[in-house]
Amino acid sequence: MDLRRIRHFVTLAETLNFRMAAERLHMSQPPLSVSIQKLEAELGTKLFTRGSGGVALTPSGRAALAEARRLLFHNDQFVDLASQASHGTGGTLEVGFVGSCTFGLLQKLVPRFRIEYPGVDLILKEATSTAILQQIENDELDIGLVRTPLLDSAQVRLVMLETEEFVAAIPRGNPLAARHELQLAELSHEAFVMYTRNYAAGLHSAAMLACQHAGFIPRVAQEATQVQTVLAMVESGLGVALVPSIMQRFASEKMVYRKLLKLPQAASIGMALAYRPEMESAAAQRFRQLAEREFSGYGEGLVSAL
Repeated sequence: MDLRRIRHFVTLAETLNFRMAAERLHMSQPPLSVSIQKLEAELGTKLFTRGSGGVALTPSGRAALAEARRLLFHNDQFVDLASQASHGTGGTLEVGFVGSCTFGLLQKLVPRFRIEYPGVDLILKEATSTAILQQIENDELDIGLVRTPLLDSAQVRLVMLETEEFVAAIPRGNPLAARHELQLAELSHEAFVMYTRNYAAGLHSAAMLACQHAGFIPRVAQEATQVQTVLAMVESGLGVALVPSIMQRFASEKMVYRKLLKLPQAASIGMALAYRPEMESAAAQRFRQLAEREFSGYGEGLVSAL
């Protein structure tokens, strides 16, 4: 059904005057009359009576008017939403994030994005970096906030947002907790809480590499996927751990954080925004540009097989 004819019908029903309706629609009367006749033929019923007293709605016309108005309203909404989505000012944006983003990065980006683009429905989903990359590739997420290094192969682009170093998380009762700074080698005889290789491969690799550069292979007592879970195990006295320095914002009476001296550059870690350029929506582009503006200076790269 031609929406133009529906609009013609509603306008004529509101004015009950062909001349006035034609003027409002910026058209002449004969095409308007033809449009109404075609609509009536399509519906198989008369919508107006025409006589010396003017134009009046038939019972069918009165019954159809409310639904015709709703149809036009929803059509206008559809057009507005499509336009907003194409300009990045509306629609839905699904963002995956790793748990450690909640210690500063999300708090900085999300409120600012909501202020600048209030029409975008922002949906946040927590997952591991590996899962986020897979979901971006499968078009299940628009963008992701992930932790580097990334060891999985995925055709996504990365925008580096932050770089960090490992610090040692140590149970407060451990004698090493009395020190203000440590050489990593001083942890060689400790039990470690380590990141699970399958689900936190980047952090696992960086932590193992740091230990090997310090001359030892850590004795792993427990494994966990999320940094917060690693810290909970350290608090429980199950071992020491290497955690991103941003996690020092998580204060605890049961453990301490200690700076590690002379960590190798190869063991550096960080946070990045991941996206697929060929699938990037306007809203995703707005979010990426905001992140680049807030965390400028790190550059962009392509995740490849390692």
